[in-house]
Amino acid sequence: MSTKIGDLLLKEKLISSDQLNQSLEHQKKFGGKLGSILVELNFITEDDITSVLSRQYGVPAINLDYFEVDPDVVKLIPLETAQKYQVLPLSRVGSTLTIATTDPSNVFAMDDIKFMTGFNIEPVIASEGAIVRAIEKYYGTPHSMELKKVYDELSIEQKKGKDEFDLELEEEEEEMDVDELQRSSEEAPIIRLVNLILLDAIKRDSSDIHIEPYEKEFRVRYRVDGILYNVMTPPLKLKDALTSRVKIMAKLDIAEKRLPQDGRIKITTSVEGKKKEIDFRVSTLPTIFGEKIVLRILDRANLMLDLTKLGMEPSSLTRFEDVIRKPYGMVLVTGPTGSGKTNTLYSSLSQLNKPDTNIMTAEDPVEFNLFGINQVQIHETVGLTFAASLRSFLRQDPNIILVGEIRDFETAEIAIKAALTGHLVLSTLHTNDAPSTINRLLNMGIEPFLVANSLLLICAQRLVRRICKNCKTEDKVPKKTLVDIGFSPEEAKELVIYKGTGCDTCSNTGYKGRMGLFEIMPISDEIQELILIGASARELRRKAIEEGMISLRQSGLIKIRDGVTTIEEVLRETVKD
Repeated sequence: MSTKIGDLLLKEKLISSDQLNQSLEHQKKFGGKLGSILVELNFITEDDITSVLSRQYGVPAINLDYFEVDPDVVKLIPLETAQKYQVLPLSRVGSTLTIATTDPSNVFAMDDIKFMTGFNIEPVIASEGAIVRAIEKYYGTPHSMELKKVYDELSIEQKKGKDEFDLELEEEEEEMDVDELQRSSEEAPIIRLVNLILLDAIKRDSSDIHIEPYEKEFRVRYRVDGILYNVMTPPLKLKDALTSRVKIMAKLDIAEKRLPQDGRIKITTSVEGKKKEIDFRVSTLPTIFGEKIVLRILDRANLMLDLTKLGMEPSSLTRFEDVIRKPYGMVLVTGPTGSGKTNTLYSSLSQLNKPDTNIMTAEDPVEFNLFGINQVQIHETVGLTFAASLRSFLRQDPNIILVGEIRDFETAEIAIKAALTGHLVLSTLHTNDAPSTINRLLNMGIEPFLVANSLLLICAQRLVRRICKNCKTEDKVPKKTLVDIGFSPEEAKELVIYKGTGCDTCSNTGYKGRMGLFEIMPISDEIQELILIGASARELRRKAIEEGMISLRQSGLIKIRDGVTTIEEVLRETVKD
């Protein structure tokens, strides 16, 4: 059909002779179907091809990206047949099976499917790309095929003899045979399954892996760009073997199932031909149906140490950089867990890291090793707390001190005194925005004059997902909605809003990567005075905005205006001023 499709498109004046010749040359060199090549070279769209074929054969066209197929109908045609003939079963009515195909003139395929299923075949036209995507969606990705192989191997091995993985729920945890758990976790298929989970998470740019046991299900989820996605449900019988394998890799006690444990896995792998060292921070937690495991992926390659690329507005960035270069005082970065505070602090330290500067950090945990910086891992069980570390730091001749988190009055008091005695102190705090950070410190018991005199700047931040550049398209949004979220009526009239439609690059989410929303609040003389008289967070906010502070919501509106994120993302992470 290759030449035929070329002639048809030429006849309809959808492509030129030159474009057809270029595509045929490309086909000779690299192979592939002509229709896909024309789309790949941006000479034509998939919809154009399906429209032409629909008219040529008198067969309806369908856009599979907007069509949901019943899983029971999918089972009527095996994966191998669907891939061989590039078809997808769509629906069955009585004795008629409707299938999507790229080539309704392929009588051999139609006869084969009719013979195999016993149904009359009704074809509809769909693009090759859409069918490939739909086959992956309904039959599974190459990754899930690999998982199926692993499951099959495990099933075969269990049928040979004793079922090593089928541990009864009623059995007392203490009575489990630890030696048997060790052996079962070292079976080749279990090792392959765990390796597959770790490597697949890395390839998908995940930040966390959740391995979760429930009463009747065992599931694995990945957090990608801040959102959790279900990726697989291994058989429940693998629960203990898989959990033990991860615990062995993290050097944890596999016999201890009643207490939480923390460990670390370090692996070297090859991604796109490059060798990478990746750390996994492992946390286990006993739940009523077994141990839940969360692995935080610490990939140094994903650590953004350039402040200019984090997403700060130019005016906010200038304010932030001016303050962190001061010789003493305190800078606080605030926000919920997973909002990128550590990344902002590490980026600041990388700018300040010079041979003539002594930088010391107290962290729990130390996420990344930074050359030239003295990093201390907090161990509260042996008495090495943030407060104890800070006291020791002050005897180590530091220029800059980073405190991973201010959790209590003692740590806050020592950090503030260090800031007042000639040290630059960077730290984090869990608050909703920059102004409320002041009230949080006062509520901890810190005197207002200490807060006013030590604080230089507060940076509140959130992370929002970026629109995928590959499938970015204009979005129609009512002007009233734009005004309701904070845009002026004049802006709303001219604003162009974007969204991602979903593609292979972004796993059909419409988003790829994340960026920060920042609220930078320098402590000016006027704000110092407000702190000393006990002003509320609302009054502090009003004064900061008067002085040019861009709020989290305003930062989000700027990102929407620039076409890099969506309204939904900004509404999810910010509140209206």
